[in-house]
Amino acid sequence: MTTAQSPVDLDVQPTPLALLLLGREADPRSERGVECPGDLPSPSDPDLVERARAAKEKLGDKVFVLGHHYQRDEVIQFADVTGDSFKLARDAAARPDAEYIVFCGVHFMAESADILTTDDQKVVLPDLAAGCSMADMATADQVAECWDVLTEAGIAEQVVPVSYMNSSADIKAFTGKHGGTICTSSNAKRALEWAFEQGEPDSTKVLFLPDQHLGRNTAVRDMGFSLDDCVVYNPHKPNGGLTAEQLRDAKMILWRGHCSVHGRFSLESVADVRARIPGVNVLVHPECTHEVVAAADHVGSTEHIIKTLEAAPAGSKWAIGTELNLVRRLANRFAAEDKEIVFLDKTVCFCSTMNRIDLPHLVWTLESLAEGKLVNRIEVDRETERFAKLALERMLALP
Repeated sequence: MTTAQSPVDLDVQPTPLALLLLGREADPRSERGVECPGDLPSPSDPDLVERARAAKEKLGDKVFVLGHHYQRDEVIQFADVTGDSFKLARDAAARPDAEYIVFCGVHFMAESADILTTDDQKVVLPDLAAGCSMADMATADQVAECWDVLTEAGIAEQVVPVSYMNSSADIKAFTGKHGGTICTSSNAKRALEWAFEQGEPDSTKVLFLPDQHLGRNTAVRDMGFSLDDCVVYNPHKPNGGLTAEQLRDAKMILWRGHCSVHGRFSLESVADVRARIPGVNVLVHPECTHEVVAAADHVGSTEHIIKTLEAAPAGSKWAIGTELNLVRRLANRFAAEDKEIVFLDKTVCFCSTMNRIDLPHLVWTLESLAEGKLVNRIEVDRETERFAKLALERMLALP
């Protein structure tokens, strides 16, 4: 588990209550948990930009700011590096001289950074309320209960857990303890191939946590499994809603979790954009549902999406199924190259938790650090860190 704490010789302050602003207008079409306010707030007060610059300049090399691709532009402008969650965690580990790692992302990302950085470095999340609905869909107690169900079914020894990077430190630690590995959306196929090599080919199974869609899409689309090889374990039902026979027959035991933003894209979205924009290329993230992935022209991770658009010819048209901040940034970036880039769905939808990291939170964080006040530290306990790091190291060792 993690805590937000710091050494006793520093003045530690929690996020001011006034900054914990909740979103509104929940979107009934999403699978669960996403909020679509329709658009972002107006640009922040210009004074905040100057305050952020001044505080960051005062901190100098003591601070290293990481910006996830889904962050809004007003925050990204202060990032020393940008990327997906794992790239940013590795970037932080490559900067051992930085005393403070300010992670502009969500909670599980900051945990991963703390696991991979030195004990002397302090990882800070500007808003402790910036969680991840997907990561929250698999708790340590639920996964332990699932393992008991697999044990009772007589198959636990045949099961290798593979957990998506988008999971809590507790889940990564569970994975490490039980001989499994972590994966990203870029290397999920390699991770699954590795997992199935850990036992007998005909009997080995994978418990894939916590995103059912990435697990299903990788197994079926990339590895040739059938949909019948996959079952979904629902932690809210007795025995996961599955019989012992279903568990024994399955090759992929998928946890019932998903990304609330990617889960909102539908076949209707794909059909609509094809009708509106003749010749459009549909490019989606593998966290989308299987039917959307099957209907798309191209599928890949965030980094793959960026590289695909970089290599796309001038005049090409693209509908992107991923978080809107990134899509907008890419549309602006490639407009001069005459590449038309649109959001796959007509309804504006941001990652509501990622957008909690706004400029007011970042300014408060940087100014507090500049004054010697350590705020919102993310610290993974030693036991959890040990096993979570083991699972991450297995991923790093993948060919």
